[in-house]
Amino acid sequence: MSASLLIVAVVAIAVSALCRRYGLSSPLVLVTVGLAMGWIPGLPTPELEPELVLYLILPPLLYSAAQESSYQAIRDRWRGIATLAVALPLVTTAVVGYVAYLTVPGLTLPAALVLGAVVAPPDAVSAQAIGRRLGLPRPVMTLLGGESLLNDATSLTAYRIALGAAVGVTSSLGEGLLTFAVAALGGLVIGLVVGAIVSRVRVWLTDPPMETAIGMLVPFVTYFVAEMLDASGVIAVVTAGLFLGHRSVRLGYATRLQDEAVRKSIDVLLEAFVFLLIGVQMPFIISGVESESWGHVAIDAAAVLAATILVRIVWMYPVAYLPRMFLPRVRRTEPAPSAAAVFVVSWAGMRGVVSLAAAFAIPLTTDSGDPFPARAEILFLTFVVVIGTLLIQGTTLPWVIRTLGVTGDDEVQDRLAYAAAQDRASREAERRLDEMAEAWADDDPMRSRVALMRKWIASQRNVAWEELGRGPDAIGESPTARAARIRTELLQVQRAVFIEERDAGRIDDEVLRTALRRLDFAEGQGDREA
Repeated sequence: MSASLLIVAVVAIAVSALCRRYGLSSPLVLVTVGLAMGWIPGLPTPELEPELVLYLILPPLLYSAAQESSYQAIRDRWRGIATLAVALPLVTTAVVGYVAYLTVPGLTLPAALVLGAVVAPPDAVSAQAIGRRLGLPRPVMTLLGGESLLNDATSLTAYRIALGAAVGVTSSLGEGLLTFAVAALGGLVIGLVVGAIVSRVRVWLTDPPMETAIGMLVPFVTYFVAEMLDASGVIAVVTAGLFLGHRSVRLGYATRLQDEAVRKSIDVLLEAFVFLLIGVQMPFIISGVESESWGHVAIDAAAVLAATILVRIVWMYPVAYLPRMFLPRVRRTEPAPSAAAVFVVSWAGMRGVVSLAAAFAIPLTTDSGDPFPARAEILFLTFVVVIGTLLIQGTTLPWVIRTLGVTGDDEVQDRLAYAAAQDRASREAERRLDEMAEAWADDDPMRSRVALMRKWIASQRNVAWEELGRGPDAIGESPTARAARIRTELLQVQRAVFIEERDAGRIDDEVLRTALRRLDFAEGQGDREA
């Protein structure tokens, strides 16, 4: 197993690197490569372990997404996010479950609802990546991001309730709703407690490497503790991530830079690994239904896949427009969404590895010792939904976005907001510098340094205003950008000299590392100014 996981990881990173280099959609290419790998004779390919996904892959991805999300944006759009992340997974569970119950032989209603819960949560990783690349409006991206943070919690809790009914553990709907409420509230409390404790500890430490190390443990510990206490691990991780992301401004700059670099590297590795792992599961899945009639299997798969895609589309338009018709407050506070934007959100419903992990976690038998009803068929149908939505919706989503013209002017508005805020920050910095400069009126060396600081503050303000409303492609290289480029070239010259000095034996590696660290920070500052 360890060798096969290593092979998957290496191939995943290699394929993902090529996709990023040539601007291809990584999730779709990775799934396709995984499908091909699964049929290579003699190649060791791992069978998906639910614990691997739910305890080692899902928590850091959710935590990273939560830290990069805006608490204020989610709060402002809580109604739309709730309809997508809470109500829609429950509706999907019921609709898809009932369709499967009617079409799949031997599938009991509780087992069919298990299938519905398994395929209910969309995986918004690929949708957000496509939307970010094509410039979807920020409200749409906020909806997709907020949905991806919370829909797993809703679906997995519904899955737990339906599974309990299917194996003979739970009984009534009231008991199921109580379980749902306790899991959600427990996850919220645990996430807030963990976030508050970790935030205080990290601020107290003032040790960037240790602060980042603690941050890396947060999603795993939070998820494990919540699940051990029968709470929602997903909600706990998301809550802790949102809390710590909101409080990250209290950390030192070195910790924030380290956190971002480590988090993005882990995201790239896990996302690539996950999508390739989906593809290589095909032989395991198909082996379970080889004895079935492929005609019936194809009809069942088409019905479940169509229900999964259509229920999201049918759901989106009423929840987008009916509240505006009957609730004056919604009309006053929320801008009307365009029909095109609503369709883009409804079409961004690709499923992912969480669905497969939940399907693989279905037990082989019920509490009575009987085989779990149609378990092999549930696994196969889940696989069809995951691959089908990735290939159908994932490949066409960029075309849909371009055709419908769903783009925003967030970049222009961001530049305007940044320029105004930078102007205020620069003026406040100049005021404070004037106060400090009075004490150095008779100090010639400090007067020259104050003059340099004034130029630096002015350059920050100039960068913000020079390209306001227009990008570098429209106006060419600005004076500040040109100065930053020259500065970078001069830093590279210095870096080369330090390396030559080390190679000649005139300085050792410790001195070289110190010099490179200072030059790297200077170059990074130049990049931000440009």
